[in-house]
Amino acid sequence: MFDPIDTGIAPPKGPVTATLRAGNMVYSAHIPKDPLTGAIVEGNIETQARQALRNLEQAMRAAGGSLANVVHMAIYLVDQADAGGMNAVYTEFFKPPYPCRATVVVKALLSPGVRIEFVATAVLEI
Repeated sequence: MFDPIDTGIAPPKGPVTATLRAGNMVYSAHIPKDPLTGAIVEGNIETQARQALRNLEQAMRAAGGSLANVVHMAIYLVDQADAGGMNAVYTEFFKPPYPCRATVVVKALLSPGVRIEFVATAVLEI
């Protein structure tokens, strides 16, 4: 079926597997948390987006791939005004051709203080 990936990132507090692999597919979701302590990294959207994408990058390496394997991203923002800052950081981590992407503005995210969440789907070469 599917296997959880040990990413070395502090596990979520709830009943969630942050990164898993099913065949050559990897599914991974990340918020801006310190990978060692699990504490939310506070700051502006650039700071939070950068931390969440670093976590995704670490998770992809642990799964046997890299950000180049990401084919789809769902991005959740709590403030539409954060889109520009998020896009600036996003292009530090992804280069053309960019993954297919949907960006959605939501009322809130589950963890207090979190401004952004990334959900990635990747395809690994077998």
